Amino acid sequence: MQFSESWLRSFVNPLLSSKELVHLLTMAGLEVEAIDAVAPAFEKVVVAQVLTKDKHADADRLNVLTVDIGQAELLSIVCGAQNVKVGMKAPCALVGAKLPGMEIKQVKVRGVPSFGMMCSAKELGLTEESQGLLELAVDAVVGQNIREHLDLDDHRITLKLTPNRSDCLSLYGIAREVSALTGLPLQALPPVAFKQSCDRGCKVRVAASAACPRYAGRVIAGVNVKSATPAWMVQRLERCGLRSISALVDVTNYVLLELGQPLHAFDLNKLNGDIEVRFARVGESLKLLNEQVVNLQEDMLVIADDKQPIALAGVMGGADSAVDGATTDIFLESAFFVPSVIIGKSRRLGFGSDSSFRFERGVDFAATKEALDRATQLILNICGGQAGVLSEVLSELPVRNPVKLRLPRIGRVLGMALGAEEIAQMLLRLGMVVQQKGDEFSVTPPSYRFDIAIEEDLIEEIARVHGYERIQAMPPQARMTMLSLAEAQRPLAKLRQVLTLRDFQEAITYTFVDAEWERDLCGNTSQVVLKNPIASQMSVMRSSLLGGLLAVLRSNLARKESRVRLFEIGACFSAEAGSYIQYECVTGLAYGTALPEQWGVVARNVDFYDVKADIEALFAPVRLNFLASPHPASHPGRSAQVLLDGQKVGWIGELHPKWLQQYGILQVVVWFEVELDALVSSKVPRACEISKFPRVRRDLAVVVDESVTAQSLLDVMLDSNTSYVAEITLFDLYRGKGVGDGKKSLAFRVLLQDTQKTLIDSEIELSVARLTAVLQQHGAQVRI
Repeated sequence: MQFSESWLRSFVNPLLSSKELVHLLTMAGLEVEAIDAVAPAFEKVVVAQVLTKDKHADADRLNVLTVDIGQAELLSIVCGAQNVKVGMKAPCALVGAKLPGMEIKQVKVRGVPSFGMMCSAKELGLTEESQGLLELAVDAVVGQNIREHLDLDDHRITLKLTPNRSDCLSLYGIAREVSALTGLPLQALPPVAFKQSCDRGCKVRVAASAACPRYAGRVIAGVNVKSATPAWMVQRLERCGLRSISALVDVTNYVLLELGQPLHAFDLNKLNGDIEVRFARVGESLKLLNEQVVNLQEDMLVIADDKQPIALAGVMGGADSAVDGATTDIFLESAFFVPSVIIGKSRRLGFGSDSSFRFERGVDFAATKEALDRATQLILNICGGQAGVLSEVLSELPVRNPVKLRLPRIGRVLGMALGAEEIAQMLLRLGMVVQQKGDEFSVTPPSYRFDIAIEEDLIEEIARVHGYERIQAMPPQARMTMLSLAEAQRPLAKLRQVLTLRDFQEAITYTFVDAEWERDLCGNTSQVVLKNPIASQMSVMRSSLLGGLLAVLRSNLARKESRVRLFEIGACFSAEAGSYIQYECVTGLAYGTALPEQWGVVARNVDFYDVKADIEALFAPVRLNFLASPHPASHPGRSAQVLLDGQKVGWIGELHPKWLQQYGILQVVVWFEVELDALVSSKVPRACEISKFPRVRRDLAVVVDESVTAQSLLDVMLDSNTSYVAEITLFDLYRGKGVGDGKKSLAFRVLLQDTQKTLIDSEIELSVARLTAVLQQHGAQVRI
């Protein structure tokens, strides 16, 4: 929203500088994005009138002017402008004036003295280009400072409004805010002075009353569309970012900026019968003012006559009913359309308008007729004509329900005490109806405030008007107690600590991801698709954190990082049985060397078993199993499910070569993903007596089929609960001569110990025999 500071001050003029005014607006929630002077700094330029014009004796294109600058002495000035004429008024820079890029001095031009310079708009820095002198109004006061005459000390202020503050999409709305913030009275609009002077009217029917609860219009007959727009209106429009088009269009734009109410003028003689507000019908189309032909859809609200649609309600008028140079009679429309009916229509059509921008956010339904009367008065003043009959259809308007506001609640939220009378005055200045009963207020918002619905909205308004800067920061006062943490639960901080101590770095990625990631890396065919994605490559909700981590990996590789280890703890989403499920995962990946580069260790790339050890460290001391299984993201044969108590809780694997190639990754990537719920639950450690007696080691080597996993043998030995066995680990794997085809040799280290005595050979051999028997029951042959 761009507007003229001078125009704003015509409604309310606080004793604040431009800088202080901008700060006031920003701190009240109306963020000022930019403030620009309408003209560069210059001085000693006045309104001058040309009295005589004579040809220069030595130059065909130059004239010698006698100029009146409001002083006793007339000036002689040499001028080359083509539009100069006797009697015209134009800016004159006096000797000593400093204009943008030049200083005016007394000079001789081809032998003729010149005591100043007649100026164009370009020379004053007002425009990029100009043709001839800047011609001023006939009533301009000779000798007046040009900055005062053209209001060149004005500023263009641009607000970055939030969508809920549609009431400030007008000069009057912003002035209303400044009045509330400063306590100064608000200057009312000029009273309407016209009367109905003809009986012409246009009948209006509203078929879609729920979408258009209020529609008003008036015929104005005998207008002169070729009338010139007044200079003051053109100036205000330009400083708000709009160019002057024609008197009728300028008036509707002016009222739009002044009151925030979009208006539209139809050429009455181009209408076929009555006006009807309805939804579009199948097969209808409309050529808009921007020359775009729109195929209307049934959810689009239109203004129609008895023959066809003539405007797309709340968005843009139609070209076939537009005013032109031959227009003499118009039907001026002002309406309130429900925001939900207008929202999204201009975006669907690929363009926007000032009208749709306001109707989508909500306009003041109580000011519909006021804006129509204001525009009527301006048209009659500028274009002449006769005001006809008012046509208005009124149905059920939005209701502004009272909101309960509690005085103690205000103190708790803001952290400061405010008096009841002070609060009531703030709310009254905001145009609200206030009723007080004890420590409670019943507050009814005005018609133009669509954003006041709950108690917190009112508290925010009080904070804004009181001033955020005046709310002192208070140290928190609360009882601090340590929260209990169950031993059977791992805190997230502990999980992060384990991973960071193993060289992983935490990343945080977007929940919205590319649909291709979900299809390629997760094999997800039931994606959670966003209805309104912020970008085409962020169109679905993630079901895995892997895609985001791969994007971070690629970003690091692009910055020449050779060793990357990343993890993320975050939410994932899936669609099941017509509903959505949210769950959390811990995902990590490793790329590059297993250890940082150093002189004492031979460099090698990270592999499956390095990351497997990382997962086991996360779950320690709980024992995990790993079951070879295919995964869409992983290399065939190098992928496994992570099992906890026989239940799948995650995945581990090497990234598939085709994904490495597709994403431009040159080396192996090993990744894992486990469910957070499985990680946060742990077993409580049990205290055990520490043995004072030595351990005994025995090695068991067995030959098994290639299909038999070492983990399955470890499981059966540990589950046998053999006496004195303290630890069993695999320490050797052998394939080759002496074992046989399709076979492999596995060697296990068995540590035995007792807490009460030193073990004797018979006890040791009995335990080893028990383990050997268990292995043989599962097809293993003891290797001699």
